[in-house]
Amino acid sequence: MAKKRRVEFRLDSGGIKKLTDIEIKVVLRAADELIATGGRSMLAKILKGSKDKKLLEHGLDKCPSYGYYRELKIEEILNRIDWMILRDYLEIEYSGRLPVLVFTEKGWCIERETYAEELLQRLRSLLEGKDYSFVQELKDRNRGMILLLLEKIKDTGNARFIPLLRAWKEIDYKKVQAEIQKVIDQLKAVGEIY
Repeated sequence: MAKKRRVEFRLDSGGIKKLTDIEIKVVLRAADELIATGGRSMLAKILKGSKDKKLLEHGLDKCPSYGYYRELKIEEILNRIDWMILRDYLEIEYSGRLPVLVFTEKGWCIERETYAEELLQRLRSLLEGKDYSFVQELKDRNRGMILLLLEKIKDTGNARFIPLLRAWKEIDYKKVQAEIQKVIDQLKAVGEIY
């Protein structure tokens, strides 16, 4: 039986000289949804706002970057993705015979900051109610990003985060629990105790 060959690809930035900081963040945020599982074509479909069945089945239409480049042609979006790869924000690795996207260190630093800020806004929106079940979704996230999120919560100086942090602490791993407790202690020191 013949061994299946790797799917080949060719990068082409289409003459694009620069992307704005916002565009870079948007592309990285969309890429986060499929890191190590999807490639350039699926990323382009997310950014286009495609109604592709596979994309919808995986809930990729819920990505904050979904449809950002809806006015562009897929080829133009692929040029931007290739620019990101050629400028060392993303890279391609093979999963079996298929090329998939992964973050470079440079790209991950930007995405970690973007995503931590997005999560902070989501957590801030929960402070009005008493339903903190969203913290379940934080449990198995990248540890570095979670520590950055906790730092951002601490930097708010907002003691209203304490009940949410207590709920989060109950469900997470010991190392994260210890960091959550440090943030609770610091918020207690600067704000009203809950």
